[in-house]
Amino acid sequence: MGTKYFACALIALLCVITVGASANVESPFVLNDDVLALIVLKADLIDPTSALRSWTEDDNSPCNWTGVTCDTQTGRVISVQLHELSLSGRIGRCLEKLSYLQIFSLANNNISGPIPSEIAQLSQLRKLDLSHNVLSGSIPPALGNLSSLKSLDLSGNALSGTLPEQLFSNCKSLHFLSVAQNVLEGSIPESIGSCTALRVLDLSFNGLTGVLPSTMRALTSLSDMDLSHNSLSGPLPDFQPYMVNVKLQQNFFNGRIPAEIGNCSVLKNLDLSHNFLTDSLPDSMQRLEFLSTLNIASNYFAGPLPSWLQSLTLLKEINLSRNAFYGQIPSTVGLLKYLYSLDMSHNNLDGSIPSTISRNMRLKELDLSSNNFTGSFPSMLMSSIVSLKLSDNQLSGPLPDMMNTHCDTVQHIDLSKNRFSGQLQYLGLCENIHYLNVSHNLFSGSIPDFQEGSALFVLDMSHNELVGDIPRSIENASGLSILLLNNNKLSGRIPPELANCSYLIDINLSQNDLLGSIPPEFGNLTNLKALDLSYNNISGVIPSELGELHNLKFFNASYNQLEGPIPEEGNFDKFNKSAFVGNIDLCGANVEVDCPNVMPKPIVLNPNSSDSDDNEPNPFGGANHHRHIALSASAILAIAAAVAISGGVVVILVLNVYSHSLSRPADIHMLEGYSTSSSPDLPLGKLVMFSKNLDPKSEEWVTSAHALLNKDSELGRGGFGTVYKAVLADGRTVAIKKLMVSSLVKSQYDFEKEIQFLGQIKHRNLLALQGYYWTPQLQLLIYDYIPNGNLYSHLHERSHGDVPLGWPARFKIALGAAHGLAHLHHACHPQVIHYNMKSSNVLLDEGCNPKIADFGLANLLPMVDRYLMSSKFQSALGYMAPEFACQSSRINEKCDVYGYGIMLLELVTGRRPVEYMEDDVVILCDYVRALLDEGNPMICVDGTLHDYVEEEVLPVIKLGLICASQVPSNRPSMAEVVQILELIKSPVNSKDLL
Repeated sequence: MGTKYFACALIALLCVITVGASANVESPFVLNDDVLALIVLKADLIDPTSALRSWTEDDNSPCNWTGVTCDTQTGRVISVQLHELSLSGRIGRCLEKLSYLQIFSLANNNISGPIPSEIAQLSQLRKLDLSHNVLSGSIPPALGNLSSLKSLDLSGNALSGTLPEQLFSNCKSLHFLSVAQNVLEGSIPESIGSCTALRVLDLSFNGLTGVLPSTMRALTSLSDMDLSHNSLSGPLPDFQPYMVNVKLQQNFFNGRIPAEIGNCSVLKNLDLSHNFLTDSLPDSMQRLEFLSTLNIASNYFAGPLPSWLQSLTLLKEINLSRNAFYGQIPSTVGLLKYLYSLDMSHNNLDGSIPSTISRNMRLKELDLSSNNFTGSFPSMLMSSIVSLKLSDNQLSGPLPDMMNTHCDTVQHIDLSKNRFSGQLQYLGLCENIHYLNVSHNLFSGSIPDFQEGSALFVLDMSHNELVGDIPRSIENASGLSILLLNNNKLSGRIPPELANCSYLIDINLSQNDLLGSIPPEFGNLTNLKALDLSYNNISGVIPSELGELHNLKFFNASYNQLEGPIPEEGNFDKFNKSAFVGNIDLCGANVEVDCPNVMPKPIVLNPNSSDSDDNEPNPFGGANHHRHIALSASAILAIAAAVAISGGVVVILVLNVYSHSLSRPADIHMLEGYSTSSSPDLPLGKLVMFSKNLDPKSEEWVTSAHALLNKDSELGRGGFGTVYKAVLADGRTVAIKKLMVSSLVKSQYDFEKEIQFLGQIKHRNLLALQGYYWTPQLQLLIYDYIPNGNLYSHLHERSHGDVPLGWPARFKIALGAAHGLAHLHHACHPQVIHYNMKSSNVLLDEGCNPKIADFGLANLLPMVDRYLMSSKFQSALGYMAPEFACQSSRINEKCDVYGYGIMLLELVTGRRPVEYMEDDVVILCDYVRALLDEGNPMICVDGTLHDYVEEEVLPVIKLGLICASQVPSNRPSMAEVVQILELIKSPVNSKDLL
């Protein structure tokens, strides 16, 4: 103790000497413990706004310092509150000198570093608030010694590790506990049951796992409990009688809601969404007379909607979406006079929409989409509504005339996928609408005029029977981003005024009867990414101005009457023939038709080039066109002669190799391998095949494979080498991987030991290794050939005419890949970690059965090279688990789970793991997680999917995010992933799919 006091005094003395010297002040060094401790605290803090300028060493007492409060009788410091002062730095030493301190707050600053364990010596501390900083490290277990502590808030930091058992060893006085928004892991300790006075418990937004401890039933004083956004499982916790706010969403809780919930007589807010809860709602819930918010979305509840909802008269928000409720909505729901948000979407409800709902003047948000409702549009519904979603039902008839005068407040309307009919002339008058989707209906008539100052951001009127011109007033919707008018009967010209909507990124006018030319003004739409004008009667040339649209990724003008050359500028060279088919007078490279008066380019050479420069192919595709001249006839003949001579030499060399191989001893056992040499100058090579039934002629072909593998047979390149397609003499097709950078590979002994082990691994979802070839300079791995390409190319590199993978195939791939990884992690001894799990390493056979490739290859490299490989080949693609960024971290099989999670999100969204926009970079898992947190996860589903089962897709999204957790221990094992996928796999609903 004396040594520590001396250290604190020394630090304080240095501060005094520094300040005293600068001020030329001579004074004796007399500091009490409080001044000493606070001066040391200040010394470790960075104070950019000089908020602590009153903290001077000249004062004998700190009682007038900013944020400091003293006891009026003793004069000792009892409170230090420095919240929201823009402080940074670290929490200093010597805090234990503040022996009378009762309140200590540094909340809402930028303080970093660990929490010093010395705080645990402040025996009189009643409130400790270090929330919303950037503190790291673990929670000191010694904080459990603060027996007088009533409030502990460590939320909004970067604390890691587990909740220490000792933290709750002496917590009988604790009323408030929050460690929310950290990166804690592990289970909730049993000792938490000792905090019997606890009223507020917030452990949300961490990575906690496991079943809740049974000791939590002792927390009978709880009023607020937030365990949301973790990975907790098992049954729901006991509901205590004084609970007011309960948030358990975004976990893996299962089972039913206990009937004891009815004893929570003062419960106001209940959120159980995004779990795996089942059964029906207990009747005891009708006793929750103070309930204001009820959210049980995205579970597996079933049965008819309870009639007792009307008894919960204070309800303001009801969200029962994405369950399996059926039957009709009780009309009494509309009588809830405080109700402003009602979401019953994605169930199996039917019947008509009760008129009581449409007459509820407080209702602002209504979502009844994806059900089986019938009948007409509720007549009074538009009087106060802000957001209306009725899509994917069986509603019919015209829209009411009153929409003309009662749409001032509405901002979001989605009536798509119904049977509405009639005209839409009134919708153009709703000037506050941001989003309007009336697609897939039977609307007729013309598109309404757009009011000046229209707020439209998205307009989808596709798949109707609209006629007439596209109104020129569409330019009034200057903020329009997406315009979909396809599959109607529109006529007339495309208005050039449309180009005044400069934010447009997607225009689809296909399958109409539009005439005239493509407005050259479209070249001003610099944000445009997709333009579909196919199946119209558009004539004239494709304006060269469209070549300036460098963001244009999709273009389709097929089946029109266009003529002339296709632009060569911008991205037009990337659009294939299908984008222009059906226009017989178009010409250009895209349609393989030469344009008139354009002479073919001569064959060219660079007379100044060296053999090693300009004759080398351009690695980015295309030839090198710098400094060239036309070839003379004599030069062409000379080149042809040289090629013929070179070809003869190659043939002779190959025949020599073949004759050498025939002269080899034939009695060497296949599994032991044998040595061969293709020329006297080459080192001996060793071939081992894992099949005893291999045709000897196949062996002869493989032994010379290193001399025959060339660009023509190349299938692709990956992180570990180049893959070639080869046909053995017995007619069997194989894939041969030529490993990259031979110098990185271990010794021959280690190489063969690893490969022999990999050759024994057999599973229907793993690519089988058939054999290998070894020399010190060359290593080849021989695999089964899988003809259907890899998952990445199917998702992200489809040609325009290729049929995208449907949801059943994607789910099959997800489950099969999970089985394959689970086999590597749990059935192989020793365990095999892939280290490079990504969609391009998942091959698909003719039946879309997945086979994981490249597993175990990282073990061929030294550990440092394995780290570099993972960093180099995964980081740019977004598959690299965060722990790869820290070389001191222990990498285990959870890195594969992370890559698998990213792949799951790819399967659902059809998007790449990382997408580079002009001004932004979109990280897939962050994008999906944000949508899930906002309650709109289905927005991310791939637009090409029309056969998916939403009850499967949403849990898969959640599973993908959990697998891609930043904390490795939060990720499930692959065996658990398989179990979860089997659980969420469901038969196709009887309801018509999109």
